[in-house]
Amino acid sequence: MAEKSDLLRSLRIEREVETEDGETVTRTNWLLVGGVAVATLLIGGAVGWLVRPQPAQEPAATADTETTTDVAASSGGAVQSGGLVASGYVVARRMATVAAEVTGRVLEVRVEEGQVVHRGDVLAVLEPSLARAQFQSAVARSEAAAADLAEAQRQLQRTQTLAAQGFASSAALTAAQARADTAAADLNASRADARTAEAQLAHYQIRAPFSGVIIDKAAQAGEIISPMSAGGGFTRTGICTIVDMQSLEVEVDVAEAYISRVTPGQHVNAVLDAYPDVTFPAHVIAIIPAASRDRATFRVRIGFDQLDPRILPEMAIKVTFLDQSQQQQQ
Repeated sequence: MAEKSDLLRSLRIEREVETEDGETVTRTNWLLVGGVAVATLLIGGAVGWLVRPQPAQEPAATADTETTTDVAASSGGAVQSGGLVASGYVVARRMATVAAEVTGRVLEVRVEEGQVVHRGDVLAVLEPSLARAQFQSAVARSEAAAADLAEAQRQLQRTQTLAAQGFASSAALTAAQARADTAAADLNASRADARTAEAQLAHYQIRAPFSGVIIDKAAQAGEIISPMSAGGGFTRTGICTIVDMQSLEVEVDVAEAYISRVTPGQHVNAVLDAYPDVTFPAHVIAIIPAASRDRATFRVRIGFDQLDPRILPEMAIKVTFLDQSQQQQQ
């Protein structure tokens, strides 16, 4: 308080005023002194507020404590307390839409969705009338060529015998040999035509290219199918879609910032969204060596240690990449 009083006293402005009697009196301008005092107090309060100690702030969460699965889905992976987590889908490495190699009308489709088929099983049959007729014609030509060859060979043997006895000229012998050679060539050509017709006829039976499960039936009896799509949309190109359930694996996207934590052969824990309480052991098959420029992620292939009937194509799944210490604990 004493310091403030001395400060106010030093700020006091005095002036000399001459009275009516001619005396000089010193007066203080208290209004100005009061204004200066108020300004001083205001400035001191503002400075004190600015220099007051700030409350301690909590440190920001690091990437290692991030546990939100939404971040994992949007950024291609997030580092959590339990390891690197990424989201993806179950995919089949072997999946095909089976189509015909020829254009024809469907007589029957012998499969349904969910049916298990084996390699070579007949999936559908097309109308084979024209192809069967062509095959039968090729077989008939082959039989006729075989008969011509047999006759040509008998004529050649007879001519050779006569020539040996001097009753046939060399020209006749040469002609008989040429006829036999021509008949043999015709037989080979007709047999090749018959094999081609037989192979063409086999195309009217559509067979499974590998063992698997039918997941989609696209054609019905009476429809026209073709290996090429026709205008108008009335011609189908496929009979059904087959999936090899032994080729199921997982594909996930991992952000570039975390891809260094993923290595081929690394152990992984996979959890299907449909079965959140079940963990499927898996491992990293490969890291696709090309980044996505738009998403800044790498595609990672993951294989299951053991397949399970509950694992189906296109199911959503989350995987946790285990570090070395976590792998030892397991």
